[in-house]
Amino acid sequence: MDSASTDSAPRVLVVDDERVIREILADFLTLEGFWVRTAEDGSAALAELSKQPYDVVISDLKMPKIGGLELLEAIGRSNPNIITVIMTGFGTVDTAIDAMKRGAFDYVLKPFKGEEVVYTIQRALDKRRLNAENLRLKEALSLYKVSEAITQSLSLDEVLTTVTIASIDDVRADFVSVMFDDPAAGWFERAERSRPGEDRGGPNIEPGEIRLDGDALAAFFRDETVLLMHGAKARPFFSAISAPHIVHSLVAVPLRVRGRLIGAVSVVSLTANQRFDEGQRKLLAMIGSRAAAAIENARLYEDLKATFNQTIQGLARAIDKMDRYTAGHSDRVAEYAALLAKRIQLPPDTITVVRQAALMHDIGKIGCVMNLNKPGKLSQEEYEIFKRHPGYGRDILEPIKFLHPIIPGVHLHHERWDGRGYPLGLKAESIPIIARLISVADTYDAMTSDRSYRKALPHEVAVAEVERCSSTQFDPYCANEFMTVIEEYREELKAQGLSIPE
Repeated sequence: MDSASTDSAPRVLVVDDERVIREILADFLTLEGFWVRTAEDGSAALAELSKQPYDVVISDLKMPKIGGLELLEAIGRSNPNIITVIMTGFGTVDTAIDAMKRGAFDYVLKPFKGEEVVYTIQRALDKRRLNAENLRLKEALSLYKVSEAITQSLSLDEVLTTVTIASIDDVRADFVSVMFDDPAAGWFERAERSRPGEDRGGPNIEPGEIRLDGDALAAFFRDETVLLMHGAKARPFFSAISAPHIVHSLVAVPLRVRGRLIGAVSVVSLTANQRFDEGQRKLLAMIGSRAAAAIENARLYEDLKATFNQTIQGLARAIDKMDRYTAGHSDRVAEYAALLAKRIQLPPDTITVVRQAALMHDIGKIGCVMNLNKPGKLSQEEYEIFKRHPGYGRDILEPIKFLHPIIPGVHLHHERWDGRGYPLGLKAESIPIIARLISVADTYDAMTSDRSYRKALPHEVAVAEVERCSSTQFDPYCANEFMTVIEEYREELKAQGLSIPE
């Protein structure tokens, strides 16, 4: 017997091979306000469950074709959110208890009282509501953590990693893709991630096996807010799907900044009977809304860093153009200083500053009005003019706020460990580590490069000089580590078949 449907009533499927029991139970539950359907055995129940959603299945244990235990296991695999109640006689109570160990909520004994069945179902629904509330709280906490992680980073790679991991773990997707809109080149994929199949019994996905169609998504998002499609309806949004995979469900949300579409986050289910629901759609929409601004900020920051690096490279080229004998000097000093910074395990951000400061360490020579290519040594007057270049470098960089982190390396790379350097006469560890690193790298390259007044010194002579000046001109720790790292660098160049200065 079937009941009339109401949208708000709990949905119950009664499964029993005895027609009289099915009808009596269905009539009673309908009068109690439940939405009820019936099935004569486990096989018919599974067919019914594939057609529409249910909250509770109340099933007999002993049935032909597929019995209650087999039905319980099948529901656990395909519809784990459905609560199952077992009906049994006195002789099979042990089996019913075994069913509870396998995931059934409870059991009722035949012959049953209607009120008893209703009470059991109500307890089951209360538990389901509690589980759903706990899940929502976990999702809210997860979303908060994701939001914090997203907003605290200006690294585009870090933001994308956070978004894709959250989409895999919290939305429980098999595959996630983040696409961007490039006004010049159209839509392109910047990140993809898949959950290893062995983690959840789903399919393994190789890179490139699934490709979403950016143009199709863009066309959809011109009019719609969020895409939720299942089965064949989802497939027009893919430009490539490898043969073994079948798309069961797709959710895609736009990434918008101030109303402008900049991309999309899409999640895919390739697992049988795993369809995304409205809750997962809303969760992904919230992740996307928080990610959009962070992604845009990270992209702008990447553009700013690119401009920053281009500015430094341009200024370094300008320095080298002043003196044909020192062409390439800034690049080599930057390479040596960065290698030394890595050797002593400075943080990645500091290594970047070391490289940038080394590229710019001689920028102040622009202010030295003198002939840098003259043969022979500088006169005392010329040397005093030359000694001004670290201060000039600081003055040149001071008005440019984003270049401030590199000023200590530029301004102080001629200070000495023994305090006899310039321009401030700083001593030992009062000299910033950035400047101490550049000092060693700069001196070594100057010795191993041709100058207007002498030929380049052999590598062995230059290294010996670095060692001799340890604890006087150079930080002894930096000097010692430099001698190791420069040998390793030269060996690496040899292994690559590249020429090295003798």
